[in-house]
Amino acid sequence: MTGINAATRQATPRISSMRWILVLACASQFMVILDSSIVNVALPAIQRDLGFTATGLAWVVNGYLLTFAGLMLLGGRATDLFGQRRMLAAGLVLFAASSLVGGLAGTPEVLVAARVVQGMGAAMLAPATLAVINTSFTEEHMRARAFGAWSASGGVGGMAGALAGGALTTGLSWRWIFLINVPIGAVLIAMALTALSGKRTGRKESLDFTGAITGTAGLAALIFGVMQTTDHGWTSALVLGPIGAGLLLLVVFTVVQARFTAQPLMPLRLFGIRRVAVGTGMLLLFGGIAIAMWYFTAMFLQNVLGYSAIRAGLGQTPAAVTFLVIARVAAALLPRTGARPIVLAGCGCLLVGFGWLAQADAGSGYLTGVLGPTLLVAVGIGLTFPTLMATTTADVPGSDTGIVGGLANTASQVGGSIGLAVLAAAAGARATQVAGESSPASLAAGYDLVFLLAAGLSSAIAVVSVLLPRDQRS
Repeated sequence: MTGINAATRQATPRISSMRWILVLACASQFMVILDSSIVNVALPAIQRDLGFTATGLAWVVNGYLLTFAGLMLLGGRATDLFGQRRMLAAGLVLFAASSLVGGLAGTPEVLVAARVVQGMGAAMLAPATLAVINTSFTEEHMRARAFGAWSASGGVGGMAGALAGGALTTGLSWRWIFLINVPIGAVLIAMALTALSGKRTGRKESLDFTGAITGTAGLAALIFGVMQTTDHGWTSALVLGPIGAGLLLLVVFTVVQARFTAQPLMPLRLFGIRRVAVGTGMLLLFGGIAIAMWYFTAMFLQNVLGYSAIRAGLGQTPAAVTFLVIARVAAALLPRTGARPIVLAGCGCLLVGFGWLAQADAGSGYLTGVLGPTLLVAVGIGLTFPTLMATTTADVPGSDTGIVGGLANTASQVGGSIGLAVLAAAAGARATQVAGESSPASLAAGYDLVFLLAAGLSSAIAVVSVLLPRDQRS
């Protein structure tokens, strides 16, 4: 009995520590994803107070997203080289400090600069949280459950942006969408410094500066070019120029990684691990699925059914709760079934849900036209996303956990950016073709096309999923 009691006393702090580590990782991911969308509702108030031009106002959103997606590979490798606790704490400090500057900003330039730095902090945090989960939760069932919680926190953070932004802007001031991060960040910094080990996970290597410059610049230019499609056509020089430059830089980055550096930023050998290569490709496709669900259903509720931004957020809440529950279910199933059956089941739900959603029009009611199909889509996302993340990043060498986490996050973010541009262009073209004006009926036709394209993406993910290995370690 004495031995058992001693073992229990030793295990209890360990379990408690693991819970705090999971809370830290999930809260950090929630905050990072929340800030991708929380400013959208507050943009009119920000424009009035600070005197933004229409073009400059877009950079309150784009400045964050550009540096977030562009720097994640660098953030992932830095996590491997300098340690998870150091990078997580540094990312939180940068994120909280830039949030404070943004909340106190008196000019457009200061706010945009703060958002750019905030994106840098997010690029440090996102891969670090994945690395923390991968190295802290080594038992398969615990790791799967941790990934389910992490995925759910990010998904709910993205969906909660409209609600949180609307509530803070209406009840207090737009400045509080930034200032709220300061006390939260302070608590998370303290948790990171006390709950995590200070040991490095990687080998003693120097950072690949050539790879960092070409890779970061290439991703940033590619994403910038895609962002320009909201104001310019796909054949515009302002779109093709950055996209072409980005693709060229990414080719140079790949050549440098393969032949000209002994300590690459992105070791290409990782793509020899089948689940990393296949999972990354599937996450790239999945970015379009997430955009179609959360962004375009919100647009349908507002522009077709006439909902306010806050009411649209409330209308998506049942789907968010469903996603939260199903993500935990998927995590519990993954160690028993493997990834393929869960992904296929999720894609089946996505296919039927988006097909159903594509039938909605200006005369549809909320319950049957939106709620029913979005609940089904949320089940599909809850089954698919955490499974893909867990499968892509599981069991990589300890010295590569950060870069694989950065790669997985980058694929999802780049897929979302490209997906938004392509789907928005398709929706606009379809709406113009139907009525030639922005009537609810024509907009509904455009959104219905988006949902059909999302159903097609779901089918593509299902087809690619057969390439996933049955063995998680392959």
